[in-house]
Order: sequence, then C-alpha cells, then structure tokens
Amino acid sequence: MDNESFEQYELDADAVGDGWKFLKDGMKCMMTLFNGNPLDMTPPMQVEMEVTYCEPGAKGNTATNVTKPATIETGAEIQVPAFVNLGDVIKVDTRDGSYVERVKK
Repeated sequence: MDNESFEQYELDADAVGDGWKFLKDGMKCMMTLFNGNPLDMTPPMQVEMEVTYCEPGAKGNTATNVTKPATIETGAEIQVPAFVNLGDVIKVDTRDGSYVERVKK
C-alpha cells in the first residue's frame, strides 16, 4: 500500500522473488512502478524476526562457526549460530537470508 495515496498494489510471486520469505504485515518495502504498474518489490535490507522453531544447541559446542537450522516467524528456514534459542529475536539479511545478529531485548 502506498503510504501517501493509500493505493494498494498486487504483485505476482515472480516479481517478489525470495523476498516473500521475510515479509511481515505492515512492513515498509520499496516498490518499482512503471506507468502506474508495479514491476518489483524490495524488502528492507535487514529485518527482525522471531525464531519459532530450532533444536537446542549441543552442550560444549563452542566452535565459532557452528550453525543449525531455525524457522523464523514467516516460515522461512535459515542457518543460525548454535547459541540462538526458540523465542529469540534475530536480525536477518534479506538479500541472502543470512543471520546478522541476535536482537537485545
């Protein structure tokens, strides 16, 4: 929805690409229009997402590059460090779906 005119636009899945994995209701995104028709959509570079599922990290696993799969609130699965837990809010880079950091509460 355009924040100034409140006009709503629809895009097909091809125009959104993998960006749908990081979209939340009410999120501000950039949209490219040509003659009033939407061409593509770009989400913010980084978004904060809650971890809705992940396995607990293995005890004693202190290696710096150990990762595990985690599901975020949109249903997308990304790789996160072993110290990330269920319910944590993390920052995700939407360009490649990578973990950036854990958000302090």
